[in-house]
Amino acid sequence: MALRFSNPILRLEAPHRGLPSLRSTRAIVSLPQGLFCPRRRFEKNPSLFLTAAVVPATTLVSSDNEEQNTLLSPNDSNEEQKRKMCEMYGFTQIGDPVPDNVTLKDIMDTLPKKVFEIDDVKAWKSVLISASSYALGLFFISKAPWYLLPLAWAWTGTAVTGFFVIGHDCAHKSFSKNKLLEDIVGTLAFLPLIYPYEPWRFKHDRHHAKTNMLSEDTAWHPVWEEEFESSTALRKAIIFGYGPFRPWMSIAHWLLWHFDLKKFRPNEIGRVKISLACVFAFMAIGWPLIIFKSGIVGWFKFWLMPWLGYHFWMSTFTMVHHTAPHIPFKHAEEWNAAQAQLGGTIHCNYPRWIEILCHDINVHIPHHVSPRIPSYNLRAAYESLQQNWGKYLNEASWNWRLMKTIMTTCHVYNKDRYYVPFDDIAPQDSQPISFLKHFMPDYA
Repeated sequence: MALRFSNPILRLEAPHRGLPSLRSTRAIVSLPQGLFCPRRRFEKNPSLFLTAAVVPATTLVSSDNEEQNTLLSPNDSNEEQKRKMCEMYGFTQIGDPVPDNVTLKDIMDTLPKKVFEIDDVKAWKSVLISASSYALGLFFISKAPWYLLPLAWAWTGTAVTGFFVIGHDCAHKSFSKNKLLEDIVGTLAFLPLIYPYEPWRFKHDRHHAKTNMLSEDTAWHPVWEEEFESSTALRKAIIFGYGPFRPWMSIAHWLLWHFDLKKFRPNEIGRVKISLACVFAFMAIGWPLIIFKSGIVGWFKFWLMPWLGYHFWMSTFTMVHHTAPHIPFKHAEEWNAAQAQLGGTIHCNYPRWIEILCHDINVHIPHHVSPRIPSYNLRAAYESLQQNWGKYLNEASWNWRLMKTIMTTCHVYNKDRYYVPFDDIAPQDSQPISFLKHFMPDYA
């Protein structure tokens, strides 16, 4: 086996045989300069690995669902390699790394001032859209035959997600100039979701301040290997949670992060208690009323199923916005705000009706550049970012391959590879991941 080094591309030439001299650990062949590839995959077709970019390595998923842990990273990738990464991950553009000398202020200064302006008419128009689409969904549920109920639930769950986005704008102080009104509207918008407004606001502010920072980001982050290896029961639960149940993992996040007073600072406790009281009052009054009018089946039809639909979007938006094989989470000493917010956030297009009902929350990069941009101005802000910073943006249109990549490969933290799939570490417990690889659609 001969290795030839060139900068910035590492070229690897190897015969089809003669591999016994390579050392493998957990079916991964470790090569110089951090090159990783599955041993069995290399033996089957070494030509797949003849060209690779320099560290850090990232996991690629090909259309035939086999892992190709080649060293393709945007740090040194040429356009052809980035094109291949786009195809394998389900992206439309892989952005260049944001230079170290670029600051978040540099990026914000290029945005038009008008995108920060609050427009009361547009804000209340979004409330009207959500209220009317939610009411229409409930009417649809009440009239639909059983075989159309899934469509009614999908619509209603998407519509009630709009309430969350309205509360989200209120929490970022981008809904109204009247801050008391914002807190009232935000609290009310969250009630149908039984989401406590103030606890979420406090934790979400930290997500924006520490986006993609290991241990500090309060949204999702990679699994720690120590936690994954700590017990068999926990490992199996994590595999199911980050695998087939990942589109509903926000339920666990909602429950674990927002109801425990110990997770909040002393100066936050008073507002947290008010929000919790509102949520419990809604449950104590609203749920019995639903059951009184329509029975337990009615509670299931009119509240639970749309609520699960909301959590599907909450989970999907969260993981698609910040999770990809080529986007790293970093320790505090290595973290860079501009790189995390501009280059570590993903723009994803969805069918237009979803974007309308969810008030363009999918236009997420400008929201991370500045959370003070109202949702109705996100598209104008993104057009500005495309003009001034376009080559650094990561973009996708929602597709099955994108979801499959996240759910089957973006698992355990690794400094060099960013993510290691569960089945690389614990193949004996990773049957749920194997199931997803075989049965999830792979359309891009």
